[in-house]
Amino acid sequence: MTNLQERGHLLTEQVNPLSLNLDQLSSLALVELFNSEDQKAVAAVAAAKEELAQAIEQTAARLHQGGRLFYIGAGTSGRLGVLDAAECPPTFCTPPELVQGIIAGGAGALVRSSEDLEDRAEDGDAAISQRHVTQLDVVVGITAGGTTPFVHGALNAARQRGALTIFIACVPVEQFSFEADIDIRLLTGPEVLTGSTRLKAGTATKLTLNILSTGVMVKLGKVYGNRMVDVAVTNQKLRDRALRILQDLTGLSREAAGYLLERSGKWVKLALLMHWTGLDKVAGDRLLSAHQGDLRAAVASHNQNEKT
Repeated sequence: MTNLQERGHLLTEQVNPLSLNLDQLSSLALVELFNSEDQKAVAAVAAAKEELAQAIEQTAARLHQGGRLFYIGAGTSGRLGVLDAAECPPTFCTPPELVQGIIAGGAGALVRSSEDLEDRAEDGDAAISQRHVTQLDVVVGITAGGTTPFVHGALNAARQRGALTIFIACVPVEQFSFEADIDIRLLTGPEVLTGSTRLKAGTATKLTLNILSTGVMVKLGKVYGNRMVDVAVTNQKLRDRALRILQDLTGLSREAAGYLLERSGKWVKLALLMHWTGLDKVAGDRLLSAHQGDLRAAVASHNQNEKT
């Protein structure tokens, strides 16, 4: 019989003394307890701000050079990675391959628990090999308790290929250490429901991935001010958002903004550049490309050239 690893010492597996009578609480008291405990998720992210900022800088640098960002995990951790990856294309108009989520068990594990597959380190290794990860890529391993073999296998394989590796866990280093380029620890403490890391640990992980992916996209020039100027105009809601961005930043009427959006090929960033510089679609596209899609830099360059 295989020796079962003892995990009771891990922070994520410990018993929360504040919820010992969870099954006896009124519904209101239960909600108040959860709300109070959830504040610790925000604090945990704040405590990891230096490592998170480093992750944003280094990930953006790799993606600038043509790399890709991979999230890899099992169970809740894997689902959160897949969710963040899936939301990048509509928000930032990125190609689906730029940010990818990998979950133990594949797509089926998104809707049905496949937690038994997290024990297979060789599957994590194979996932990295199948995606031909290189030194330009970034692999983020997500594991609340830190011990998931599937994630370890993936990160070790990624390191061997020269990729940037980022380890996200909710236990302190002294309880479980792992060699990665950047080590992010989200110390949320024992869960209200003992061991249920879809709760505070999951919340802190979601917050962290929100910041990481959005921060990287800001660095890649996907944002102007606080507007998603690379939004994909694929439905009525997003078309309305695109028109409002154009109206707010240009002062145009809704009708004029709609005409400008169509002339740009439904690309808000290009529409803004065309409006501010007077360039046509082809010339504007060429200028944006010359500045790696950075709208602010492209406009500044055009204005400087106009002066000289």
